[in-house]
Amino acid sequence: MSTPAADPLGARPDDPLSRERSHLASSRSALRAMREDVESLDIKDVTANWVNAEVLSRQIDDRIKALADLSDTPLFFGRLNYLHAPGAEQAESASKGAARSASGKGGGGRRAGEQFYIGRRHVHDADGDPMVIDWRAPVSQPFYRASKKDPLDVSLRRRFGYTGGDLTAYEDEHLMDPAEAAATSKLLQQEIERPRVGPMRDIVATIQPEQDEIVRSGLGGTVCVQGGPGTGKTAVGLHRVAYLLYAHRERLARTGTLVIGPNKSFLHYIEQVLPALGELTVRQGTVDDLVAHVEVRGTDEAPAAVIKGDARMAEVLRRAIYSHVTIPTEPVMVVRGSRRWRVPAYELEAIVRELLDRDIRYGAAREALPQRIAHVVLVQMERSGEAPDDRVQDAVARNAAVKAAVKAMWPPVEPAKLVLRLLTDADFLATHADGILDEDEQKTILWAKAVRSVKAAKWSAPDAVLIDEATDLVQRTHSLGHVVLDEAQDLSPMQYRAVGRRCTTGSATVLGDLAQGTTPWATRSWDEALAHLGKSDGVIEELTAGFRVPTDVITYASRLLPHIAPGLTPVASVRENPGFFDLRSVADTAEVVAACEELLRNEGSTGLIAADARIPALAEALTSAGIGYIDPGEETTVETRLTLVPASLAKGLEYDYVVLDEPQAVVDGEPDERTGLRRLYVALTRAVSGLIVTHAAPLPSQLA
Repeated sequence: MSTPAADPLGARPDDPLSRERSHLASSRSALRAMREDVESLDIKDVTANWVNAEVLSRQIDDRIKALADLSDTPLFFGRLNYLHAPGAEQAESASKGAARSASGKGGGGRRAGEQFYIGRRHVHDADGDPMVIDWRAPVSQPFYRASKKDPLDVSLRRRFGYTGGDLTAYEDEHLMDPAEAAATSKLLQQEIERPRVGPMRDIVATIQPEQDEIVRSGLGGTVCVQGGPGTGKTAVGLHRVAYLLYAHRERLARTGTLVIGPNKSFLHYIEQVLPALGELTVRQGTVDDLVAHVEVRGTDEAPAAVIKGDARMAEVLRRAIYSHVTIPTEPVMVVRGSRRWRVPAYELEAIVRELLDRDIRYGAAREALPQRIAHVVLVQMERSGEAPDDRVQDAVARNAAVKAAVKAMWPPVEPAKLVLRLLTDADFLATHADGILDEDEQKTILWAKAVRSVKAAKWSAPDAVLIDEATDLVQRTHSLGHVVLDEAQDLSPMQYRAVGRRCTTGSATVLGDLAQGTTPWATRSWDEALAHLGKSDGVIEELTAGFRVPTDVITYASRLLPHIAPGLTPVASVRENPGFFDLRSVADTAEVVAACEELLRNEGSTGLIAADARIPALAEALTSAGIGYIDPGEETTVETRLTLVPASLAKGLEYDYVVLDEPQAVVDGEPDERTGLRRLYVALTRAVSGLIVTHAAPLPSQLA
């Protein structure tokens, strides 16, 4: 028997863990070399001008950032041993940095088949042979989907355990061995349950088969994901963006991608996920950011906000805009030199009606109108024996008489001024809302005081969405290649339309939970939401396996489901650790602070969630006790492990441990009981490892 040769990096051939550590060290060295190769590029004589040089320089900087080696982030988290070499479809990913095998590096090589290390990004050696395969490559897919029933030609799946950035353990699953019983991966469970300090992290090591199907679904179709707390819907949406950028990079580089979240705190919480996967070009924002045509300084009462967010307002706006069009009754006389050319009123009327019938944007039709009139004049010129060209037509279109006629027939419309008139002029609103809004609805959205200018108006967020709708009626909104819309259940129909305008020629990933809808206009069904989005053909998927919320916590919170969303399937926690859950009757805020101190003794983050009205008192109590805390969204910049969270901002956030203060106060803080119970459901399901519910007042009866 021959003795295996010693590894040059010190790996012992008889120790698998040592060999894997050696491969990790080699891979990190290779990644560093890849980065140094990019840093050494000289582009002085490559570009034709300074503009191209600036663009190329920026692309190189982005590439360097994408190749960063994060010391506390595993470079690879798994390994696949195939029985045979992968097929043509998988081999095709070689050009994207995900084909051929590691050729003997790291212990294994080309034995019966090939082996691949699966990681966050592709790494190759000096010869171009891959040392780590991107998790998005086709050859990596069996890592997430292979099973005993369908091994997908994989003989062995190996998972790696890390402490910080150091590889400390591995776990093998022999998929072709009938004698080995299928078992839950301990490393997988540990990774899912690992304490979560700071912002949200990626889940590439723990993606489950049902999640992977959504992540890898094609760019052409829209996917709507209904998922209860802890099912990973946000992570699925972000990883879907990363996958689509991998599979369709050139197309999405041209058309762009966008992630839309409910608020700035949420966006701060998720902002590091895509960069950790090497994707630096995805924009993130809120719906308010999309429609920021005016400064929002006011608020609406719920009844007014509901009506302004109703899809019927789109028709009111369309009527109001096109009411500016006037059917001509007088001819247009165009003078050129010594000749006069007359365009009769009936021809002008035919042009205007034809443009109206085409139902094109108001602004586009207005731009086309002078050219149509000029064309009529050119036809008359040709009949008289002249030979005009395009320059003559352009000159006629710019003729003063034509411009005056266009202004009279199809005057310019400023969207903000139009919306202002609708909201302040009762007669104007009544005319265009006739048969759409009843008199009470019209009175509800009318402003009490007249406002003379757009700048002086105290616009609300729903008003800004109306202006965005009007803007699109005048001029088409730019469409992106793909949009991810998270916490979508809280959007109004008009907000869905605003998002849909940003992906009319692209696709969308819609993420949400109907049980967590906490706005007066919360989504009633995903079919209805997709229709407002303009994506009625979207596919609705449901995630019901809970990976984040402990069993005892989600079971308690699910008592609210019959009262807030009776048709939804309760989340079933797949975590082996039931978590820590305690209900405590307290006398004052000092006992709430004591509960926080208790949880802070554990590793990880802690959130103190309370009704918005109780936040000042709790802040004062924490300060008096000498306990530091931060606000939601500051987790990325401050190391303090306690976050004081108003219930209105808790959606989408998660903490290892949570103290939930006064559930009844959370319910009472909303306009109606059902919305309050939904807000409470959100607050109850933010804990990853443990939850303490403190209350001086009786608990809501629905939790009995």
